[in-house]
Amino acid sequence: MRTHYPRTPHLPWSPGATADDVRALGLAGLAGREVVVTEKLDGENTTLYADGLHARSLDSGHHPSRAWVKGLQGRIGAGIPAGWRVCGENLYARHSIPYEDLDSWFYGFSVWDGEQCLDWDRTVRFLRDLGVPAPRVLWRGTFDERALRRLKPDTSRLEGYVVRTAAGFARADFGRCVAKWVRSGHVQTDTHWMYAEIVPNGLGPAAPLWAVRSGAEPDAAALSAAVGAVAPAGPAADAEAVGDAEGASDAEVVAEVAARIDAAGRTGDDRLAGVLAAVLRRTPRARAAARLAAGPAGMGLARRVGDLLGLYPYLQRPFPDADRRAGLVRMAAAADLGVLHALAGALARGPQEREYVEWSALWAEEAGLLCGPDPLEALRAALREPLAGLDADAADRCWAEARRAFAHGRISGSSVEEAVAATWQWRDGSFPRLVQLCGPSGSGKSTFGRGLPGVDTYIGLDDLRAARGARADQRANAAVLGEGLERLDAALARGGTVVWDATSLTDQQRGRAGSVARRRDALVTHAVVLVEEAELVRRNGVRAHPVPPQVLTSQLHRFDPPYAGAAHRTWYVGAGGHVQDTACTLGPGPVAAGGGGGDAHQ
Repeated sequence: MRTHYPRTPHLPWSPGATADDVRALGLAGLAGREVVVTEKLDGENTTLYADGLHARSLDSGHHPSRAWVKGLQGRIGAGIPAGWRVCGENLYARHSIPYEDLDSWFYGFSVWDGEQCLDWDRTVRFLRDLGVPAPRVLWRGTFDERALRRLKPDTSRLEGYVVRTAAGFARADFGRCVAKWVRSGHVQTDTHWMYAEIVPNGLGPAAPLWAVRSGAEPDAAALSAAVGAVAPAGPAADAEAVGDAEGASDAEVVAEVAARIDAAGRTGDDRLAGVLAAVLRRTPRARAAARLAAGPAGMGLARRVGDLLGLYPYLQRPFPDADRRAGLVRMAAAADLGVLHALAGALARGPQEREYVEWSALWAEEAGLLCGPDPLEALRAALREPLAGLDADAADRCWAEARRAFAHGRISGSSVEEAVAATWQWRDGSFPRLVQLCGPSGSGKSTFGRGLPGVDTYIGLDDLRAARGARADQRANAAVLGEGLERLDAALARGGTVVWDATSLTDQQRGRAGSVARRRDALVTHAVVLVEEAELVRRNGVRAHPVPPQVLTSQLHRFDPPYAGAAHRTWYVGAGGHVQDTACTLGPGPVAAGGGGGDAHQ
């Protein structure tokens, strides 16, 4: 059934309201409620369904500006459930406001299940899975008329803004839960846009990424430019060295990866992560992750791409079948196994590697680990209620132990009772905590670590060197490390939270402190700091205690960040010094891939 989008009432202070417009009769539907204020985009109101679309008028006919959005609907329609509709703005044709840096020519602003509009957070998640961006959020909080009146939109580039309740609402309540502010004299042309020459709006650097999310054929060159990589123009001369099929061009390799991911049924960020891993397959994983985190991809996608890059070669090698299931479960902490096998299969060199990948995929399918991007989400979701009363540390520790038990076959993925029983000894939270910082010099890890609340003991190897006479003196590293580990053991024995401040660039370096933590049954959190090389060089040049340039170069070459699941949980810290993503936590949050304990590879 087709449904036209309701007319949005103007806020009382909207200067663009005319005599023909609908005005809000009051603000009682917004008062006291959390609201989201988003940019009002200047396009054509359009509604997408599983089997078609229309503009505001249900009988809207063909117009050349609607051709692109029809193609989009053809790609994403299968992801819209029957009875649902996606309402948004078709921005292909320029109207009164010229856009030069759009993420896409279609933005979604509401999703409807029949007569019910989804809440804002669920709307954004659903749209992202489809590959559709949402308008920019200008303000969010409990409705405050004075705060909204103080908003000063740049009317040279904004039509206005829309206010809606963060919670969902029924269609009958639309006029009470949604309102808009429009600039004065918005339409500034004499000719209606439908009868004027069509001038496409401009797309920005993130547009190639959103195109891949929505199922479009990947443009390898555009993606490379978007993420700062260099795409070879012809056949790869070093194909054997980099793991490509012999003689395949960059575009052919990326297209093959996308085709395999499509066959696995992945969309949105899951599809994009695999495609970006193919584009960046020649880039060291730490450098690739830091580059993506600083750009339009963001931290959540960046760390997933980095883990895909590091893990896919393991599927191309022989592995003991007796341990394979546990290894695959551990891998699921860091990567979507469907995407990981697609990447490994497309980049396999020769029949032997392809056979190993196919055998691994058979095992994963038999174990039920290819059923979706996160095969352990059902178990995690089921555990949230029985563990709801615990603090975050205890809940995350219980979740880590449940994953470990599942990986080793001690509990089944469908038995909540077994999982709850397997975690009883960790629920009181009496265990010590270790936060292990990981990152090159100048990444900001010490600043982050010293800013953490509730820290009982801080152990910095640089501090220990300074106490011996010279912070930069590396000659006594073995003795400094030994002293640090002794202090760590004593601190964890006392209980509380301990921060271990060292570069911890490799598994071997992380392993010494990790062994002490395991002996003391500590909850281990890896705090991984991802900062681009150019920014690290800049910081090193102005910091009080710079390291020699050749030392920083060596650190960057050796930096192999821990995989999600290598510790009980992982925090990902950006250049600004804040946690931008997490992995392996039980509670809701910015978790892009969940599940898995122990080592995150086979």
